[in-house]
Amino acid sequence: MRYIIVGTGAVGGAIGGRLAEAGHEVVLVARGAQYDALREDGLHLTTPEGTRTHRLPVADGPAAVGLRPDDVLVLAVKTQDSVAALDAWSVRPVAGGGTAGERLPLICAQNGVESERLALRRFHHVYGCCVFLPATFVEPGKVLAPGAPLTGILHLGRYPSGTDDTVRAVAADWEKARLEAPVVPDVTRWKYAKLLSNLANAIEAATGVLSGPDASALLDRAQAEGRAVLAAAGIEATDSAEQEAARDGRIRFDPLDGSERGGGSSWQSLSRGTGTIEADYLNGEIVLLGRLHGVPTPVNEVLRRTANSFARERRAAGSMTVAELTALADAES
Repeated sequence: MRYIIVGTGAVGGAIGGRLAEAGHEVVLVARGAQYDALREDGLHLTTPEGTRTHRLPVADGPAAVGLRPDDVLVLAVKTQDSVAALDAWSVRPVAGGGTAGERLPLICAQNGVESERLALRRFHHVYGCCVFLPATFVEPGKVLAPGAPLTGILHLGRYPSGTDDTVRAVAADWEKARLEAPVVPDVTRWKYAKLLSNLANAIEAATGVLSGPDASALLDRAQAEGRAVLAAAGIEATDSAEQEAARDGRIRFDPLDGSERGGGSSWQSLSRGTGTIEADYLNGEIVLLGRLHGVPTPVNEVLRRTANSFARERRAAGSMTVAELTALADAES
């Protein structure tokens, strides 16, 4: 199988780099400065073993890739960019006949739960991926992935449920690339559990803080709303004990040249000044479910709105205090 990484940022770069190191054929897809850097200087992936430079085929979009029947598309863009990517890739012809949407497997290696739904409108074969892979996009062409001895744990399964030979073959490839890939028949349970943890992203992005009693208290309130709406919607998520058992002892975070790990994906979006952020598909998913099922979600609405405001106005990550953010949540409640 050849892996086409649609969105070579932190997660996509780490997956693509590790797969290349394991001897798999990989194509990186990126835009703008990232495309230029990957094409000119390669992908510089830094892990606890050091920095390797991967000079791989690079494309700036689907028109630059001749699709083959053995291709696997790995969607690693932020969810707010999913529709454009899915529309562009799904209609591309595959050698031997048919389109990517008709013939090729698509793996959504993304936070949130929306991209799989979007993908299923366009692709026949959609797979969910619960991403536990700490990585940082440092600058164009450079990605840090501090996990050891595994780089990530990526639960895989058909969407909305089930397993098949394709996902088992993908998992076997990923397991050889320091990416543990448990194949599960209920991948959405894992993704909803990750969604609850990702409710912290907006807090970190706005305040730069995740530890400490005040930030923890605000996160507790957001997650309590999340659990309430999942219960009202009849949606099951893996519990903390099951998650800890799956990850315990498998990943530690080693220093990379003495540098600290960067912030999460939302913090990185603000730090790079992209102008967009994934809050509508994290905190906003809880708000949506709350409105559908009559459950108030004031804290998540404030976090969604604040994160979007930061992105839209290109405010600096971490430029609000936890006390200020908590006061906004209190006023909404």
